[in-house]
Amino acid sequence: MSNKKTVITKELKDAIGVESEPVTKEIEKGAIIKFAEAIGDTNPIYNDEEIARNTKYGGIIAPPTFLRSIDGFLGPSTGKAKVESPYSAVVDGGSEWEYFEEVRPGDLITVTKYLSDVKEKEGKLGNMLIMVNEKKYVNQFKKVVALQRTTSISYDPQ
Repeated sequence: MSNKKTVITKELKDAIGVESEPVTKEIEKGAIIKFAEAIGDTNPIYNDEEIARNTKYGGIIAPPTFLRSIDGFLGPSTGKAKVESPYSAVVDGGSEWEYFEEVRPGDLITVTKYLSDVKEKEGKLGNMLIMVNEKKYVNQFKKVVALQRTTSISYDPQ
């Protein structure tokens, strides 16, 4: 990194690990079926109760990517800290998922978001701020069903 002053503020460092307010959503069978149809997944464990009951899952379950459809209600802030980059240009650095439990109709999924890492790196675009946010999805039995890590890379477009 150059001798340039860091853009990682104390507030940004203090925001690491601070969870947002939890938001809970009930998973509806119809929403699972519509989601599977929308993504073109015809696997009967996502849309046919009779067939799904005779599988190891014992009923309809949600496709893994279904959780993306319920996380839009979380805002950009994390906890009481506002997590924003000072740079106006942002690119998607990718995301990764870990799945632990099946999501079923009737589940109450609680989602929280938190900043898990922040760092700076000098690159072709100049100084870049790399932020990793995590979303944790927990069911009504207090079991983590999935974790999502999303990386954003921001820079000054000048």
